[in-house]
Amino acid sequence: MLRSGGSRLKRILVTGGAGFIGSHLVESLLERGHEVRAVDNLSTGRRSNIQHLTDHPRFNFTEGTVLDPELVGRLVADVDQIFHLAASVGVRYVVDNPLLSLKNNIHGAEVILDAAVPRKVPVVLFSSSEVYGKGHGGPLHEDDDRILGATRYSRWGYAASKSVDEFLALAYHREMGLPIRLVRCFNTCGPRQVGSYGMVIPRFVEQALDGKGITIYGDGEQSRCFSFVGDVVRGVLMLADHPEANGQVFNIGTDEEVTVRELAGRIVEKIGSDSRLEFVSYHDAFGPGFEDMPRRVPDLSRIHDLVGYRPEVTLDRLLDLTIENIRMERGMPSTSSNGCHATVPAEMPTVAVAMAMSSAIGGVPIGDGD
Repeated sequence: MLRSGGSRLKRILVTGGAGFIGSHLVESLLERGHEVRAVDNLSTGRRSNIQHLTDHPRFNFTEGTVLDPELVGRLVADVDQIFHLAASVGVRYVVDNPLLSLKNNIHGAEVILDAAVPRKVPVVLFSSSEVYGKGHGGPLHEDDDRILGATRYSRWGYAASKSVDEFLALAYHREMGLPIRLVRCFNTCGPRQVGSYGMVIPRFVEQALDGKGITIYGDGEQSRCFSFVGDVVRGVLMLADHPEANGQVFNIGTDEEVTVRELAGRIVEKIGSDSRLEFVSYHDAFGPGFEDMPRRVPDLSRIHDLVGYRPEVTLDRLLDLTIENIRMERGMPSTSSNGCHATVPAEMPTVAVAMAMSSAIGGVPIGDGD
């Protein structure tokens, strides 16, 4: 089936489709006219993320696990493309559930790749900047060496599992001819993300809105690059059908760097909260042996050179959008940091919500990659 302009509409499977990134990806695919199936076991995903899509004629949701080969086989049987996001995510969740996380991430990827092989269904597999481990201080390139901590510390299990996912996917590509694209996401954030599993921006926003102390692990001088989910989805879709992306690994996100201490200060200021910054040792937060990396910044040259990707949404815009979304979810007045009001129906799809909010607070439109 073709749409205007001659591009082909597809039947697409999104694993982890009720999750934070997955639900945004589902929306973007539907907006492009595709038929979308989503599967999610709802361990960290939320049914509310896709509730507004329940009656969409081209969307189907299955509650289930990618660890079930029979279920995955049925879902993959006649699809044209797979986006594999289903995984255990979040530092807190992974530290608390190390064995489950390893099984979900490694065996889940294996089940998906096995199911894709017979018809050579193209797979976009979502990895993580965690694979870089402790890093080396400078912008991280896809071909850099990686340094992980000792195996007795479960903190590094997630990094190891996503590394195995990448090795598996590339082996399926080389030995079985499976079309593969790997994307390493750097701290993807935005509306719908929750702070329950250690995600720093929604956790800080919720604490500031409640007037509670903003808990910062370590000294807060560790730096990160927080990227807007709309930018990440746009970049992934730019890569999904590009022939030269096949068999390659790509960093995706933003290279706008900020310390965690500065991030907390910005959020407190935007909300107008009287919350104070409170510093908690890694030992007290996560137990003995927990290690963190002082700096994590992506080298985005590979994805930029191939498809022209650059992030469009600044950190300030990302924070405004996230604060407004959490206010709406709580039923609070939706007032931006510059005093403008962004009145958006709660049931409106989030891609449209982000565009409407961004306009109301002086932001930029979110491109869809077309």
